Amino acid sequence: MKTTYLNTTIVALLLVFTNGIQAQVTQSKLNQVELMKLQIGTFKCVSNKDRTVFWEGKSYGTGLDCYYKNVVKGKIVSEGRELWGYDKSIDKFICASLDKGKDIELQAVWFTSKNVYEYIRYSDISNPEKASWKIVGEFTSPVVVVETTTQNNKIILIETYTKVK
Repeated sequence: MKTTYLNTTIVALLLVFTNGIQAQVTQSKLNQVELMKLQIGTFKCVSNKDRTVFWEGKSYGTGLDCYYKNVVKGKIVSEGRELWGYDKSIDKFICASLDKGKDIELQAVWFTSKNVYEYIRYSDISNPEKASWKIVGEFTSPVVVVETTTQNNKIILIETYTKVK
């Protein structure tokens, strides 16, 4: 009788603890379209003493219409446009990026938490953990985002963007 009681107690405890562990892993689905609105506005990044990056995102449907430029010593050295569109089938944004004078690039962008997003090449979408190039952005406040760019798992650039309007 004692053995049956002991076994029943152990099984009951295992069920309780297993349910508790599973509940911690489950997280609510993030509203990607709503979170992406954090990107609306004009941001400025002083990358080094000579280079300044300007990035502007405007709402366009469930996505963004963006313009960016890199300025060195008062001259625009590169600029481009991006069109971000939400794809509900993968719950991510697809970004078509076109630098003046270069070929188009496609990226996937999505929030992993309420203030952190990831940005990878679209060709890596089936296995984002293995992406050779990635940007992780974190909104440290509603007006400041810090982006860390890695290539082959090594940090190659950290930039801080401040919303100017």
